[in-house]
Amino acid sequence: MEYVLQTNSLTKKYREFKALNGLTMNVPKGAIYGFVGKNGAGKTTLIRLICGLQSPSSGEYTLYNRKNTDREILKSRRRIGAVVETPSIYLDMTAEDNLKQQYRILGLPSYDGLGNILKLVGLADTGKKKAKHFSLGMRQRLGIAIALVGAPDFLVLDEPVNGLDPQGIIEIRELILKLNREQQITFLISSHILDELSKLATHYGFIDRGQMVREISAIDLENACRKCIRLEVTNVQALSCVLDGMNVEYNIISDRAADVYARVNVSKLALALAEENCEVLSMQERDESLESYYVSLLTSGHSSTLENA
Repeated sequence: MEYVLQTNSLTKKYREFKALNGLTMNVPKGAIYGFVGKNGAGKTTLIRLICGLQSPSSGEYTLYNRKNTDREILKSRRRIGAVVETPSIYLDMTAEDNLKQQYRILGLPSYDGLGNILKLVGLADTGKKKAKHFSLGMRQRLGIAIALVGAPDFLVLDEPVNGLDPQGIIEIRELILKLNREQQITFLISSHILDELSKLATHYGFIDRGQMVREISAIDLENACRKCIRLEVTNVQALSCVLDGMNVEYNIISDRAADVYARVNVSKLALALAEENCEVLSMQERDESLESYYVSLLTSGHSSTLENA
């Protein structure tokens, strides 16, 4: 498999604090890679390192097969477009003038392709309207437009839908999918909004305390997010005893509910519970969510497990 970005034991220290602690990750070419972690887990630090805004304390990373210590790493970085934290836009300028400014910053000889970029992100009809009058979603799309100047094939987005209303979230999602499918742009998306990320990502990297907890493809993640039966009963202790006797895997949710990760004979279960003076109040089939999968990763003691996609 070809990779756009790979890191090897990447560490970034700020005095005694390790923002990244031996991070190893692999972003396949053509992927939409969801980079998942709590605030302070190290996501933005990693983005700053690969964009050249900071240097690692130890370890290394590779961009398009060039190591960060390679003299020609700048050539690889020119293939990156990034929106880090908030879009870098000039609020008193129009969308077109913002893009022209980026063309000048990059030293491009002409404004070729500017109109196509505006059309691509849905801002071709904004005319003389200044960015300060844009909605948050429009500003985010303008930030992505600016990142597209220079025709990068790797876009790094830091919390791209944070603070957006539902319509703005949909617009950004559709734009990312369009750029990935039609322009073959690889994405690294840092986010803690897991429900939205699950509608986009082809691969995931789960990070905690600067370390990679697990890398997994969306297909493997879907298989790992097991289906279960949520049982609500009058006596969860009785349910626990019965399920133990049936040698069935389960997880107690509350004093009245448990998730059962197996096919069970409902009639036999109900009879066994009745003998323990326990009634079944409700039964519902459920899928484990991305959020619950992530929480279970952090609580199950996986500190360095790595599953390559």
